Amino acid sequence: MEKYLKIFKVRDLRIKVMTVAFLLVCFRILSAIPIPGVDKLRLEEFFGSSQLFSMVGIMAGGTMSNLSIIMLGVGPYITATIIMQISTMLFPKLKEAYYEEGAAGRAKFNRYARYLTVPLAGLQAYAFLNLLGSQGIVGSLGLMDMVKNIIIIMAGSMLVMWIGEMISEQKMGNGISLIIFAGIVSSLPQTIVNMIQSYNPTELLTYIGFVIIALAVIAGVVFINEGERKIPVSYAKQVRGNKMYGGVSSYLPIKVNQAGVIPIIFAISILLFPQFLAQASVLFSKSLSLKLTDFVNQFMNNQYYYSAAYFLLVVIFTYFYTSVTFDPKEISKNLQRAGGFVAGIRPGESTTTFLSKVISRITLWGAVFLGLIAILPNVVSMFTGIAILTIGGTAILIVVSVALETLRQINSQLMVRDYE
Repeated sequence: MEKYLKIFKVRDLRIKVMTVAFLLVCFRILSAIPIPGVDKLRLEEFFGSSQLFSMVGIMAGGTMSNLSIIMLGVGPYITATIIMQISTMLFPKLKEAYYEEGAAGRAKFNRYARYLTVPLAGLQAYAFLNLLGSQGIVGSLGLMDMVKNIIIIMAGSMLVMWIGEMISEQKMGNGISLIIFAGIVSSLPQTIVNMIQSYNPTELLTYIGFVIIALAVIAGVVFINEGERKIPVSYAKQVRGNKMYGGVSSYLPIKVNQAGVIPIIFAISILLFPQFLAQASVLFSKSLSLKLTDFVNQFMNNQYYYSAAYFLLVVIFTYFYTSVTFDPKEISKNLQRAGGFVAGIRPGESTTTFLSKVISRITLWGAVFLGLIAILPNVVSMFTGIAILTIGGTAILIVVSVALETLRQINSQLMVRDYE
């Protein structure tokens, strides 16, 4: 609380906080403006019956539940960033630019991600409007109406991306993460009201159990999110001119949850693909489209199959994304260049092998944790019959992770001003 109050005592920090708050308010105002021709009752029914699309709405920043003009939110930008990160594995020049050119390379990387966001937003808008049209949520759209709505949604996605980057520039938290955070938190008051209105005294023990589970999940998220393996690193002494450098000891932190929530986003994208494929197949055969849609619906409605597939995909993508973002060979090379070495391990190939073993073992626990968090709403619903879509494990994971990251950035801002 002392640090929180100190933010408002420092003038430039106070301005930054007010700027972030103003941008988040602008985002929430835009999220309340729907695209034309939406059947609100059918839309609420659709999102209420589909856990998968409720999760997609969370990742978009809560803008999809009323089909606002920024309905895709930060989804296209996140997808573009993921594609760019995967591309660093496929294209050596891009990897070299990202890792070796420093700030200039990262700026180029981010610029390419912004360019890629535009076509991705158009494709996602077209696919989603077609899907909602087949459900009767959006009225029949002619060519010009479809083009108009797609352009509006694309412009909205770029506007949200710009708001996110403006927030990041204040260095009071990651803008994209805070937008998703705001979308989740904004739904909590309505969720609490609904729970109070539907309260039944006979289910008191169930509600108490739900509160205990929620607190346990929050504690678990903090514990895993902050957990890291500290690998001791020593630096050899080097003489340059008349001065001696190095000879110090540090550590290389390897986080248990190295991938964050990205594997869950990957898994949701894969689970959504069959539905979009079933909708697109109507262009070739109506009977085939009906059969595929029926098969996909049966799979999605079976909690056991759906949960097992979801859990497995999250675990697989956790390993995959960790391998993209944490390259033992590159880290070993950088340590060797800086004159550093892991205590008891020879520099070079031996260090790469050691880091690979450590990251694979630690990632197992992070992957299992993320998988359990992802399927938590399904498990609770199967045992209690209470749906917790809007405040599920993934939402809690995002909220707590963003809160911790924002707190770290605020602490660093205060430390710069108080450091003696």
